[in-house]
Amino acid sequence: MEMICARNLDPARRSAGAGEVYLVGAGPGDPELLTLRALRLIQDADVVLYDSLIAPEILELLPRTAERIHVGKRRNRHTLPQEQIHTLMIEMARSGRRVLRLKAGDPFIFGRGGEELEALTAAGIACHVVPGITAAIGASASARIPLTHRNLAQSCTFVTGHQQDGSSELDWAALARSRQTLVIYMGLHGLENLCARLIEHGLGPDTAAAIIQQATRPEQRVVVGTLQSLPEQAVAEGIKAPTVIMVGDVVSVHRQSSLCREESGHA
Repeated sequence: MEMICARNLDPARRSAGAGEVYLVGAGPGDPELLTLRALRLIQDADVVLYDSLIAPEILELLPRTAERIHVGKRRNRHTLPQEQIHTLMIEMARSGRRVLRLKAGDPFIFGRGGEELEALTAAGIACHVVPGITAAIGASASARIPLTHRNLAQSCTFVTGHQQDGSSELDWAALARSRQTLVIYMGLHGLENLCARLIEHGLGPDTAAAIIQQATRPEQRVVVGTLQSLPEQAVAEGIKAPTVIMVGDVVSVHRQSSLCREESGHA
C-alpha cells in the first residue's frame, strides 16, 4: 500500500509540551476498510495505544519509529485498566507526542471513546476523533445481511451483551419488537440467555438469527439459524470471539443470497 505522508507535529509545539491525541477507528478488521484519514494518521504516529482486535496487517502500516503499546481488552482480561489508559495518553501528549489511540471498529460505538474524550478534555489535551466502520456495518456487508430493509426492518438497534459490571439488564421488551434488526456486540458468552430473554419477551423461537465471527477477515464465519437453535449451533461450530450477533427477518436475505450463489456456481 502506497505511503500517504502527513504533516508532522511542529517541533516548537513538541518542545512546548503541546502534543495531541487522535481517537481513531480502525474498522472491523480488513485493512482496506480503513478511512484515508485513519491511514494517514497511522503512518505518522509517534506512539500508538492499540486494542486486541486490531489486525496485524494494520499494525504493519505503523512507522518503524512508532512506539507500540498494547492496551487491549478481552472478556475478563484487561491489559490496562481504563483509568490507566487515560493517564498514559495524557502524559504522552503532555510530553509533546502525537498519540494514536487505535480502536477496532468505531471509537464511539462500544469503544469507550466517549470516556477517553471526557478524560482528555478535562485534562486540557487536544483530542481529535476519527470515525471508523463499526463491526455491525462490516458484518452486515460481509455476511450480506442488510441492517434495514423496506419490507423487513424499519429500524436497527445496537446493544452490548454485557455491561460494565458484567450484568446484562437491557430493555428486553423494546429489543423484542418486530420489524427491526437487533445487533448484539460482545454477546457470545451469554448467547443462550440473550436468545431466551428475547423469546420470553415476545419474539418467536423461529425468529431468524445469525452470528458472524471475525467479520470482514479472511477467517470470517457465518452461522445462520433461529433464536432457538443458534446457541447450540454456535457451540457445535466452535464459534469464538470476536463476534456480532444479528436478529431479525433481514437474516433471510443472507439465506436467499447464499442460494443465489450456489445456483450460480452450478450453472
